[in-house]
Amino acid sequence: MKNAKIILFAILTLGALNLNAQTEIELIQETLNDYIEGTANGEPERLRDAFHENFKLYFVSQDSLKIWSGKHDISNVTPGKKSNRIGTIISIDYENNAASAKIQVDMPDKRRIYSDYLLLLKYEGRWKIIQKSFTYVSYP
Repeated sequence: MKNAKIILFAILTLGALNLNAQTEIELIQETLNDYIEGTANGEPERLRDAFHENFKLYFVSQDSLKIWSGKHDISNVTPGKKSNRIGTIISIDYENNAASAKIQVDMPDKRRIYSDYLLLLKYEGRWKIIQKSFTYVSYP
């Protein structure tokens, strides 16, 4: 009987941990979807929700490192103007209050596929993107 209680306790504990993990992944996905859908659908307010106010974007252009503020990135999104962007979450990894994610964004009009690498922190109870690096490949 004692062993059965221990096994039941272990199963319930592991189940609760797994449930918590799913919840955190879902919360991270919400933030990533605010980013993906906000840029695709011309919803800058969703980007403000997804990005920490000190968000930075890093990329290389003509062999030079460029750094943009999140405010600059948000200002490129015109409210209500949809863009032909198809975003897909490729991966999410997290531990405690820190996460990383990879997003693939197909932009058929530019004939490019972007790979966005995002760092997130859980801040004030919500996951926020604090940094983004990206690269792209062109296709014919």
